[in-house]
Amino acid sequence: MRVWQQPVSVAELTRTSLDTAVSHLGIEFLEVGDDFIRARVPVDARTKQPFGLLHGGVSVVLAETLGSVAANCACPAGYRAVGLDINANHLRSATSGWVTGTTRPVHIGRSTQVWQIDMVNDAGEMTCASRITMTILAPR
Repeated sequence: MRVWQQPVSVAELTRTSLDTAVSHLGIEFLEVGDDFIRARVPVDARTKQPFGLLHGGVSVVLAETLGSVAANCACPAGYRAVGLDINANHLRSATSGWVTGTTRPVHIGRSTQVWQIDMVNDAGEMTCASRITMTILAPR
């Protein structure tokens, strides 16, 4: 079942992310499905912590990016979604390559949305599981 109420495409998500933290960190949108969005972040000098691992905060940036854009695209016209809470369980480190995240809705309601974001390394191993709760703001 298609959950999007706003136009959404890889090209549009990429365009609206120019000159933001998303583009600065090298996050790339890959795919939009009927109920998911997928993006990836490189594990490189921009995104590693001093011990050579993907910085946990960068995993959270990827999760927040995916959950936020998905929630906004699932809102009715004129409404917008803003973050209330995010959590992340870091399960496995990544030292090179890419980490790819996929977000899917857990709950899409009138006043809140909850999105699950699962992240994997190039071998398909889970690196991080995150969940974001968004509040839905009515047009002013």
